[in-house]
Amino acid sequence: MSAPPTPKPDAPSVDHDHAPVSTPVGGVRVFHRLLANALVGGVMSSFVWFALTFWTYLETRSVIATSVIGGGFAVISAVFGMLFGTYVDRHRKHTAMVVASVAALVCFALALALYAIAPSDDVHRLSSPWFWLFAALILVGSVVGNLRNIALATTVTLLVPPDRRDRANGMIGTVTGISFTLTSVLSGLVIGQLGMGWAMIISVGFTAAALVDLLVIRVPETLPEREVSADGSGAQLIDVRGATGAIRAVPGLAGLIGFAACNNLLGGVFVSLMDAYGLSLMSVESWGLMFAVLSLAFIVGGLVVSRRGLGSRPLRLMLVCNLANWVVCAVFTLQSSVPLLAVGMLVWLALVPVIEAAEQTVLQRVVPFAQQGRVLGFAQTIENAASPVTAFMIGPIAQLFVIPFMNDGAGADAIGGWFGTGDERGIALIFTVAGLLGVLATAFAGRARWYRAISRAVHEARPAPAAV
Repeated sequence: MSAPPTPKPDAPSVDHDHAPVSTPVGGVRVFHRLLANALVGGVMSSFVWFALTFWTYLETRSVIATSVIGGGFAVISAVFGMLFGTYVDRHRKHTAMVVASVAALVCFALALALYAIAPSDDVHRLSSPWFWLFAALILVGSVVGNLRNIALATTVTLLVPPDRRDRANGMIGTVTGISFTLTSVLSGLVIGQLGMGWAMIISVGFTAAALVDLLVIRVPETLPEREVSADGSGAQLIDVRGATGAIRAVPGLAGLIGFAACNNLLGGVFVSLMDAYGLSLMSVESWGLMFAVLSLAFIVGGLVVSRRGLGSRPLRLMLVCNLANWVVCAVFTLQSSVPLLAVGMLVWLALVPVIEAAEQTVLQRVVPFAQQGRVLGFAQTIENAASPVTAFMIGPIAQLFVIPFMNDGAGADAIGGWFGTGDERGIALIFTVAGLLGVLATAFAGRARWYRAISRAVHEARPAPAAV
């Protein structure tokens, strides 16, 4: 395990949150500026990712293609998670954000150039290497945004007072919700009316503007001390030992990360099939507009956390919200109904920022600041590694087995009378089964030993309430 850097003589002392007691003067204001900049960068990463998914399904009508792209995103995120986390811990957080923005801009610019010069017929065909190179560039450019997200999460500890960090995490959720709203509107309208080429032009332009703005923001931070290995050589590029050591030092933290990975395993269904399900019920413009309106629930959920915090038991709140979401997943596709789909998504999106803020708050409380990037990166790797397992499997399973099963197979004969039949009903059945499995997993977690252990650790690290 890599030891955290020894504080310099003039460095602030450390509290129970393992972070500076006295936040820098103007630190919260700087955090707000970074948050606004992350909004623009996040919107563009999500926008081009949504656009690629919409465009791929409309061009190919292949559930397998969208599931492969969704799984590829999760695989790349998992591969780079630990690298990103280690980089954040060993460099200034502002530097990490700049690197993320530059890398995203390069990838999107290359994708735009490829789209412009590749033969039109080739870039639209699944069998063409041009198509997959184009998709890969977009995926990498979007995934690099995870580096910015990890750095932003650590700036909460760096710049925000301990008793306000849960609210700051709620603000991050609000920004994510705004990003979803803007992304959904832009992606549906741009792909429906202008095409993929204009989507790339927009992403390149705004990503470049966000980079220019980020370069003028000044973050009050010092360069982390250089770490060395036990034999005196340079520190590893990917510090798995440091991350796992920090996780083992907190009882129950490994179980929390495992539980999140289990949720992501089931959540791969959403990555693979949600767009296909929505687009089977409505046009791409309507789907994008509805997603945008419903994403306001994500904003509301984040705002509630930013105003009221998470209370004294953030882990219990996270568990209750997870249970509610999986119940919703089990019932919102029981019938082919746009209103039922809308209500289900509304509840789901409202609770996601609460769940994410709770997990981030727990990590910020119990993990030393010098190791937070590695732990966040490790958690991202484990959690994201779970999604592609489902994403890569569920597309072929849906296309080859479940959809035929609900068209003229045994499923249509057994439950088709009330559940409905057809391609869309096959996709719906997968959502229902995933929701039931999620309910069981959450109920089991509430009785697990790791849950009680991490709850005690969080309680012991709880900051004092803010002065009135």
